[in-house]
Amino acid sequence: MTDEVNIHRHGKVGHISLARPKALHALTLGMCEAMSAALLEWRDDGDIEAVILDHAEGRGFCAGGDVTMVRNSALEDDGAAGRAFFYAEYRLNHLMFTYPKPIVAFMDGVTMGGGVGISQPCDFRVATENTMFAMPEGSIGLFPDVGAGWYLPRLPGAVGKFLALTAARLDGAECLWAGLATHHLPSDSLAAAKARIIAGEEAGTVLADLGNSHPEARIAGNAEKIDLLFGPDTLEGIIAALEADDSEWAAKELKAVRSKCPTTGKVALRQFAADQPDFAANMAMEYRIASRIMLRHDFIEGVRAVLIDKDGAPQWDPASPEGVTEAMLDDIFAPMPEGEEWTPFPDLS
Repeated sequence: MTDEVNIHRHGKVGHISLARPKALHALTLGMCEAMSAALLEWRDDGDIEAVILDHAEGRGFCAGGDVTMVRNSALEDDGAAGRAFFYAEYRLNHLMFTYPKPIVAFMDGVTMGGGVGISQPCDFRVATENTMFAMPEGSIGLFPDVGAGWYLPRLPGAVGKFLALTAARLDGAECLWAGLATHHLPSDSLAAAKARIIAGEEAGTVLADLGNSHPEARIAGNAEKIDLLFGPDTLEGIIAALEADDSEWAAKELKAVRSKCPTTGKVALRQFAADQPDFAANMAMEYRIASRIMLRHDFIEGVRAVLIDKDGAPQWDPASPEGVTEAMLDDIFAPMPEGEEWTPFPDLS
């Protein structure tokens, strides 16, 4: 076990609380394994009727995964430790997606990358005025994973492509508008909400009762532009559409798209087009991608530029969308060698 996640039982409610505040509760292998172990135990426990997922302290719900460790693994052990992390993380994501009991995730604070992966599978996803949601993988040469290949294409219009290609940050009201959150509560009511759920009240009733009025979702005002300019199926087409629009908004988003890793953008769009039959197939696809992309120059360079040297100037290779060929993408998406494919936890029900 690990002291980076607190696991409790409160009567008929299981409680998982992330406890790595200095890293904004970014997930480690140990945290993923501990969470999975608890959920597997509670899945078959007739005394547990619901699960609460939150963070113990600090301003982040969960800022992502331990990508610095993954980078070190790529440089030091040919990615073995990195693949072990993704394997465990994706098993946790799938376990939560298929969980037979309601999970209530309190997205109170930074919710990015890995934090998205452990909140989106939940039946109840609670945003607050502190919520800051994003999928920023394009900034570090990774790709939108942890189930993003399933969730993002199912958002309204072209919002999923917009989030994947720009790393735009959404507040709580915007998450509610997009369907990324199911409820919006003031942060000072979260303790009361948890107490009532622990006391045995149905989560949906509690959250509806405590829900508050919130600002209008700013993204809603740009929904028409997002659908139009991020509608094309190719990265080149989206960039051309943004270039042809003379609005200040389009110029800002064009700059955001151009700054991200071109390979990441093309991987994301191919994910969206894959139309996997179920969530397990999507996670198997994402594991194939992660296993390859973590060893590529762009990921090594992106983590260096953003998290290590912090110069914010990654040198992508290829440097433009045109340089990312279909053959390169085929290699990234190719099946794993025999015996190395990702598989979910067995369903023993």
